[in-house]
Amino acid sequence: MNNSQLELRQLRTLVALRETGSLSRAAQLLYLTQSALSHQIKALESYWATPIFERKSNPIVFTALGQRLLALADEILSKVSDAERELGVLASGATGTLRIAVECHTCFDWLMPSMDALRSRWPLVELDIVSGFHADPIALLHQGAADVAIVSESPVNERAVTGFPLFEFEIVALMAKSHSLAAKAFLEAADFAAETLITYPVPDEMLDLVRLVLKPAGVSPHRRTTELTIAMLQLVASGRGLAALPRWAVSGYVDRGYVLSRPIGEQGLTGRLYAAAPEHLSSRAYLSDFVDLMRERCATSLPGVALIA
Repeated sequence: MNNSQLELRQLRTLVALRETGSLSRAAQLLYLTQSALSHQIKALESYWATPIFERKSNPIVFTALGQRLLALADEILSKVSDAERELGVLASGATGTLRIAVECHTCFDWLMPSMDALRSRWPLVELDIVSGFHADPIALLHQGAADVAIVSESPVNERAVTGFPLFEFEIVALMAKSHSLAAKAFLEAADFAAETLITYPVPDEMLDLVRLVLKPAGVSPHRRTTELTIAMLQLVASGRGLAALPRWAVSGYVDRGYVLSRPIGEQGLTGRLYAAAPEHLSSRAYLSDFVDLMRERCATSLPGVALIA
């Protein structure tokens, strides 16, 4: 750190540490390596010759110096954020439309709070959800029927579409507490063969368990569908079949013993989510703000989530 000048990036680092509770998650949130983030912390501590937080504390406990810097960060970064939005308005306009299409039934757990936050920051931007769940939400972008799509595969090869990585998460198998498979440490494709698989009523390409695990193994279990996550969990709890859902979406039910969860495969099954938008919208300040809000909210509120760059 040069002389005694604080930098905005250092203040943002401290806030990210407080919000995420760990160095690794804060680094993901800020698009930094953990080494680069640690270097910023060490530079601050070296200048004042005082630790900013207690080592080995979990979650992070800030020292008096860290707390004073956080108070400063809250005051300054709020003003900077307001100014940046005002500049974005001047540069690209304050009004617009974000019609959001989703292919993930469980996305609403974190998407709605992110939309509420954006609405308060950009009150003249009209937000809406494209009704229904779509097998090909990217097509809606090309048709002009949606402005943002939340998808499970990177749109990197899509013409005239820009992708924004959000996060990755573990998909777990769910079963009744008395199920015979409960004794297994993890489930394999063959374990699903004689079971009823309970899913949302969507094409197989949208189900990571089917696309990545069952189909390659030639396993095709009996199927039952439902639109509602809670209905799916009720069917599982009553022994009607197995399901596979993101760990973050069902952790509360698992923690309360309503259903049991097991990893899928010895290494677990990982899903990913991305935001996608037409290229002509990708430079809009409110769209960039929306992506940042989604990443921040997910990193700080969803268990077992890792941000992706």
